Amino acid sequence: MRFGLSIPNFSEYSNPRMLVDIAREAEDAGWDGVFLWDHMLWLGSQPVGDTWTALTAIAMATERIKLGPMITPVPRYLPWRLAREAVTLDHLSAGRLVLGVGIGGDWFGDYSAFDQPTDDKTHAEMLDEGLAVITGLWSGEPFSFEGRYFRISNAQLLPRPLHQPRIPIWVAGMWPNKRPFRRAARWDGVVPEGRDEKVLTPGDYRELLAFITEHRTDDGPFDVTHLGETVGSDPAQATALTASYAEAGVTWWLEGIYGRRGPLEEMRERVRQGPPPLFR
Repeated sequence: MRFGLSIPNFSEYSNPRMLVDIAREAEDAGWDGVFLWDHMLWLGSQPVGDTWTALTAIAMATERIKLGPMITPVPRYLPWRLAREAVTLDHLSAGRLVLGVGIGGDWFGDYSAFDQPTDDKTHAEMLDEGLAVITGLWSGEPFSFEGRYFRISNAQLLPRPLHQPRIPIWVAGMWPNKRPFRRAARWDGVVPEGRDEKVLTPGDYRELLAFITEHRTDDGPFDVTHLGETVGSDPAQATALTASYAEAGVTWWLEGIYGRRGPLEEMRERVRQGPPPLFR
């Protein structure tokens, strides 16, 4: 199991310089990744930092940790623009980028405030088309596409991604909804959430992984994430909790670092304490 940080870059965490400092502390403390949320708006008037700009700064300030958006709502983006930005960050980070994707939501007006479609069905269709466009352009070969939402005529984007066969794509989904997990099975990983903010149990992961396994089309590496919280001052608790998820098939524990959990300095101390010692 690997260990990363999941940071919503809003409110007091919107400062990109502070996010860079946290990423450096995370790398020094033995964490394996730093992942940022991707929203346009948060609770109306809260400050929000740009995810991709902050990830670029983190890539320049670190050497080892994985990094990426967790998750980027592809329907909010032009997929060719997202494809280009991802390849550039992949090269800048020497192949450390992971692209987390999903449909997002309109809980805070991320779509409706900007006169974009708000229904999940449309977003799901745009996500599937967007991923086809992104990976087609990543091939580095002339690429054309004719879809309902996106059309491309003989476009060639170079350079190719440094990470081969492609930048890893992890797909978000709300369990037990099945369609997002059929989609995830076609890619490189899954970022599950529970419906109505339910915390998924190891048993839930066994069920969803059995479902994904049924729909996998290749035997390549496949990552499974869990967003959770451990007590850094209690190594036995942290190890026991994360081990139960590792046994269920989770490959990445994403430690939630956010304001509703505790004050900023308390959260930075949790980062400095590092991941559970059993896995170091």
